[in-house]
Amino acid sequence: MSDRSPVAARISPAFNSIGEPATRRVLVVDDEESIRNAIGKFLKSRGYDVAVAENGADALDALQRERFDALVCDVRMPGMLGTEVVPRAIELRPDLAVLMLTAVNDAPTATEALAHGAMDYLMKPVELDDLAKAVERAVRRRDLEIQQRNVERMIREEVALRTEELRREQALLAEISVSIVRALVNAREAKDTFLRGHSQRVGAMAAAIASAMGLPDDAVEDLRLSGQLHDIGKIGIPEALLHKTGPLTEEEYTRVKEHVRIGMDILTPLTPLARMLPAIQDHHERWDGSGYPRQLAGEQISLGGRILAAVDAFDALTSRRAYREPLTPHETIELLSSSAGAHLDPAVMEALRRMVLGRTSLHFIDEAR
Repeated sequence: MSDRSPVAARISPAFNSIGEPATRRVLVVDDEESIRNAIGKFLKSRGYDVAVAENGADALDALQRERFDALVCDVRMPGMLGTEVVPRAIELRPDLAVLMLTAVNDAPTATEALAHGAMDYLMKPVELDDLAKAVERAVRRRDLEIQQRNVERMIREEVALRTEELRREQALLAEISVSIVRALVNAREAKDTFLRGHSQRVGAMAAAIASAMGLPDDAVEDLRLSGQLHDIGKIGIPEALLHKTGPLTEEEYTRVKEHVRIGMDILTPLTPLARMLPAIQDHHERWDGSGYPRQLAGEQISLGGRILAAVDAFDALTSRRAYREPLTPHETIELLSSSAGAHLDPAVMEALRRMVLGRTSLHFIDEAR
């Protein structure tokens, strides 16, 4: 028995040309002492560091205590069959190269051993040169599998690293893009006392409704940004039209409607904002199909667009204009409810009604006025 393991008799390790212990370690398991010692001495002569065990229990104990590169195990042993040792050995040492020895040419047993992870299956009496070649093949295959796993792991880690870097870069680009567009929106609204803070309020209320309707957090935040940016296209509309106190002519109204297209022209090249575009493009569509720019109807309109349409209308009616005083929130809800199913999505209108009448988010209404 080895002085380093109470369950495995150790044969002195071979040394290489510079006096260091050989790195290949093999555990030989056979209930016949003459066979395990003969195999052990032969493998030692080939440069392996060899330990031997006389049964499966001792082999598993040795594997638990020490590292081995290969296991040469007899199939038929008292107490625990080799086919029972193999899966438990691989569980202890997943990188172990396993070779089975048997005196019986039994195809089902061989199949079972290989199915449990053995790399080779040799018949007794085995030629020692053949055994040495089999061990070398198994160890080489083990090394290749380890190297492949290491390469795959490094690739996964590199991909994960690059993906995270790309995600951070995209997030930064999105933040910069949003900041620039938000600055343009704020600059436009700053010129009009009646519109100041409109986009911020629309974004905040749209996010609140989206949350109340059970949308996921990322969709809620996307809609908050969509609301903040939805009117960016008005920067391309003459201020005289936007500030006109009287009714717009048909030609003037057609020109004002162009703000949706202008907004899409501004935002589309900013790829980090791609998820916000459907809501922004659809925020003037109507449930009955009478809106613009594409005359979509019902659920053809993106949910974000339907939410923005309701919130945009609510904020416009509750805001002071040069030509009228604001309606109260309750008056506005009553007026908008009459158009649910025509101009507005009934489900979105109901969520807005509950939010306003339940006074759960009225701070959004007065915010930034």
